[in-house]
Amino acid sequence: MTEIKRFLLPDEMAPVSHYCHVTRAGDRVWVSGTVGVRSDGTIPEDTAEQFQLAIDSVDRCLKAAGAEARHVVKVMVLLTDINDRAAINPIRQAYFGEHRPASTLFEVSALVAPEMKVEIEVEAVVTD
Repeated sequence: MTEIKRFLLPDEMAPVSHYCHVTRAGDRVWVSGTVGVRSDGTIPEDTAEQFQLAIDSVDRCLKAAGAEARHVVKVMVLLTDINDRAAINPIRQAYFGEHRPASTLFEVSALVAPEMKVEIEVEAVVTD
């Protein structure tokens, strides 16, 4: 039977419900929805800055579970304004580089806090 490992990272925003930051089962890794919050708990107004903070958090979660950006097979991005896609794409391209995961992008009416504009969730498969 495959062991399931659950990670709560002390330097990440505390979960707002009953979940952990990242889970690993065998070669598969799931990172919970991650938002752009600074280490002091403040949320920048700029969507691109929120996205950068969120992708940095995703990266820390992946690493905690033994994965990297190159292992990501699926990414889901939630935006409160679909027009912000152009602002986040350069950051996304820089993070994933040549590795292009499957992707879904949704516009949503709101996230867990009214000032949040972006949330990222990823799935990875560690093949090495």
